[in-house]
Amino acid sequence: MSRILVVEDNEGNLELIRVVLEMAGHEVIGAPSADVGLLAARKARPDLILMDMHLPGLDGYEATRIIKADETLKGIPVIAVTAITERTDEERVRACGCEGFIAKPVDTRSLASQINEFLKPGGKAQ
Repeated sequence: MSRILVVEDNEGNLELIRVVLEMAGHEVIGAPSADVGLLAARKARPDLILMDMHLPGLDGYEATRIIKADETLKGIPVIAVTAITERTDEERVRACGCEGFIAKPVDTRSLASQINEFLKPGGKAQ
């Protein structure tokens, strides 16, 4: 079982992701904002972070930069969860330090298998 931190400000999306991942055997920690997510990452040391990129206040891009600059957190894979519409969006996700992305709306049928790929040694870069 892996511990996954989900940083998502939409309560419905957070619960949907939580249910799918818990049914797949993962422990899920939810955070409704980047600030709360950063605190949870430092406390819980998750195996993987799913980061909504469009958060109010501190956005997912800056939160990921903070994670990747922190010696104690930088080894945790961060996966962007975002509606990528253009190549520049994908480049921006990669530039801030994300190891990959999952497109919104999240496909609940494939989410658990996507997460499992990212959790494999070496991870999966999309």
